[in-house]
Amino acid sequence: MKYLLMIYMNDETWAGLSAAERDAVMAGHDEFQRITRETGELLNTHALGSPSTTAVVRVRDGEPVVTDGPFLEAKEYLAGYYLMDCESRERAVELAGMIPDARYSATEVWPVMFSSGVDV
Repeated sequence: MKYLLMIYMNDETWAGLSAAERDAVMAGHDEFQRITRETGELLNTHALGSPSTTAVVRVRDGEPVVTDGPFLEAKEYLAGYYLMDCESRERAVELAGMIPDARYSATEVWPVMFSSGVDV
């Protein structure tokens, strides 16, 4: 089953980390990717841009209305994700706990219910 491991971050938390702690997080991602590539569980991953560069699009009365994002007023934002292929929810949760950002913020585990398989 496919699971989306969504990594949330908080700019204040990130800014409060030492350079060594930030370097450890990044090195932790390298190691996590190495391990999950070797097991065949890692399907895809992307880091997302700053919330200050996002846009929210809503269609109202047939017209698109675009506002600066993100939509939610929250300190934490979706910073990136891993798309995994795991044998069980328990394994997906175990992998989420290995993502270094989970020590400072949160990682959500969502089952993927549909995948289109569209190639770009």
